[in-house]
Amino acid sequence: MELYGYWRSSASYRARIALNYKQLDYNYIPVHLIKEGGEQHKLSYRQLNPNGLVPTLVDGTVILHQSLAIIEYLEEKHPKPSLLPGNAQKRGAIRALALDIASELQPLINLRVQQYLTRELGADDAAKQAWLQHWFKQSFTALERNFEEVSGTYCVGEDFSMADVCLVPQVYSAERFGIALDDYPLLRGIYARLIELPWVAAAHPNKQPDAES
Repeated sequence: MELYGYWRSSASYRARIALNYKQLDYNYIPVHLIKEGGEQHKLSYRQLNPNGLVPTLVDGTVILHQSLAIIEYLEEKHPKPSLLPGNAQKRGAIRALALDIASELQPLINLRVQQYLTRELGADDAAKQAWLQHWFKQSFTALERNFEEVSGTYCVGEDFSMADVCLVPQVYSAERFGIALDDYPLLRGIYARLIELPWVAAAHPNKQPDAES
């Protein structure tokens, strides 16, 4: 398998965690999102992923984009250890939290949105920071309330899951953007436990071959 990604991309981070958790070997191929206007825009990469986004997973003749689709594919092809454990109710809770992060929050704060705010709308650094603060607060406040109902050691009970895969990169991004986490004690506790797990630690952006100082 080959994973095309970028060291600091939240979605690439998710895919790395999932692959590590399932103990699957893969070749990591960096796609720099900024250098030379963004390597994701090159024709050679667009032929793999017409959206020009990361990650892209290549598994033989299978080519997949979108991190959650990649995770579900890995789950179906390599069901153990499971990222969707438990009964239908629990799996529903896991998917809902994963989508809250990957589909509701992350698209609003990713690189291309920040670039658009700067280039097209003339937003300065203060305006961009206010944008990030707003969306992180809205999302993390809702997550904290959900954690009151479903969390345990991890996002949903005592089993590591796809929800945890999604949480880690987003908290990493929050810390990178200077978002205060004081109001989210459950979130902070879960994150602190997650980053100690070996398959999560190995996926950290700073440990990737394309990491920059």
